[in-house]
Amino acid sequence: MSTLRVTVEELTVHEHPNADALELAQVGLYRAVVAKGAYRTGDFALYIPEQAVLPPELIEELGLTGRLAGSSRDRVRAVRLRGELSQGLVCRPRALDGVDLAVAAKEGADFAEALGIVKWSPPVPTTMDGEVEAAPDLLPWVDVENLQRYPQIFEPGEPVVLTEKLHGTASLLTYVADDGRVLVSSKGFGSKGLALKEDERNLYWRAVRGHGAPQAAARLAERLGATRVGIFAEVYGSGVQDLAYGARAGSADAPPGYAVFDVSAEIDGQVRWLDPAEVLEDGELPLVPRLFEGPYDLERVLELASGRETVSGEGLHLREGVVIRPAAERYSPVVGGRAIAKAVSPAYLTRKGGTEYE
Repeated sequence: MSTLRVTVEELTVHEHPNADALELAQVGLYRAVVAKGAYRTGDFALYIPEQAVLPPELIEELGLTGRLAGSSRDRVRAVRLRGELSQGLVCRPRALDGVDLAVAAKEGADFAEALGIVKWSPPVPTTMDGEVEAAPDLLPWVDVENLQRYPQIFEPGEPVVLTEKLHGTASLLTYVADDGRVLVSSKGFGSKGLALKEDERNLYWRAVRGHGAPQAAARLAERLGATRVGIFAEVYGSGVQDLAYGARAGSADAPPGYAVFDVSAEIDGQVRWLDPAEVLEDGELPLVPRLFEGPYDLERVLELASGRETVSGEGLHLREGVVIRPAAERYSPVVGGRAIAKAVSPAYLTRKGGTEYE
């Protein structure tokens, strides 16, 4: 999940093709449906992204009572309004009265805390929960920003790799070479520096043990001369999320689905991000499908973000999206960190009955 920032943005306003009283305000590559005439191209307004949870008073002020997502009707999510995808909210709440919006946009000021807006935390099912302990040696995962919010992350023609983004739950495994310890965590617990104590009932431990991930991490540490190795994978299957890719996560005779999407290693005191397809041996661990390698082209990326999944080999359901990274790992000044982004399918965002567990 990407980080939450509530910022002032300069808008580009488009006609709504199916509604005379509505328009589309564009932020990055996102478009949010707004009332016609509320904004003009070049205006500045606050942009509240998806997965933001709003306080009751702000919901009332914006006239959104009962119209947002979640059991409390307080969460922003993508919706289709008169046939057009609307992602996030564009508004000018009273709390911004007197604020120079152009200056706020230029400075990148974040208004989330001032407005009482917080990031939505998905629920944690029992199979993904467990007893935890402090794990200072755990190699952390990073938040991946949405390409549509930050389209300048990649340069046109830059060599990139696109992998399929799976709808499961992220598993973090760290192998510590000096004593052979194996630390296993989820994205949520891992962000707090916590690891799950080993438990055969826990989904993550069943996945990493069932696919031999600790042994693969140990072999990789030896090959690289690394003091720590991190294996980051998506755990999936029936009972994990609504998209199962034909896998049975609850089967007693088979482990849950497991697909590695990233690897990190601490070598000579420096943590490096590595391409799993390059550092893991053939068949050593299952990998997320690789969909494209070549020059970066935005239209091609957005095209590949939609369609049918390829994990099962049978196209059982829609694809969540893609993850984009440069062929050569690099820093991005646009996001102030690792150059990596995701592009999500509109059909995935607006599907009915979807689950969004941690």
